[in-house]
Amino acid sequence: MPQIAQFAETFSSQLFWLLVFFGFTFFVVGRGMVPRVMETVSLRDKQISDDLAAAQSARHRADEEEAAWRERENANRAAAHELIAKAKADAATRSGLKLAEAQERLDARLAEAEQRIDVARTEAMTEVEAVAADATQDIVLRLAGVEVSRPVATQAVKESLAHG
Repeated sequence: MPQIAQFAETFSSQLFWLLVFFGFTFFVVGRGMVPRVMETVSLRDKQISDDLAAAQSARHRADEEEAAWRERENANRAAAHELIAKAKADAATRSGLKLAEAQERLDARLAEAEQRIDVARTEAMTEVEAVAADATQDIVLRLAGVEVSRPVATQAVKESLAHG
């Protein structure tokens, strides 16, 4: 077989070109491209780790700022509650003063009304006593035929009202 006879001649040539091709590929890819790719991968990994560190730092700062904001918010909320409580207390005090003033006015008007009622009652009792004394004089004169003086009739009416 002629192909087998040529095997030795072609094998060495093929082996030579195989070594040249793989040597060339090794030097071009292995020595030229792979280090660049590895450098790019290394830079990318470094950039990712730097970005992650920056993100973590930003998250930490954001957490600190949020905590500071919450403290300020709680302080503001407490101040607002104090202000509201003070306003309520001031309003209650003002309302109490207004109610006290109104109560004083009402008490004064009530005292005036009671005084007028007492005066009216006294006047009414005086009139009732006068009418009763007149009626007593007329009744005694008609029934007994005796004329009673005004002071005696008035005294009798007062005694009757005091017992009755």
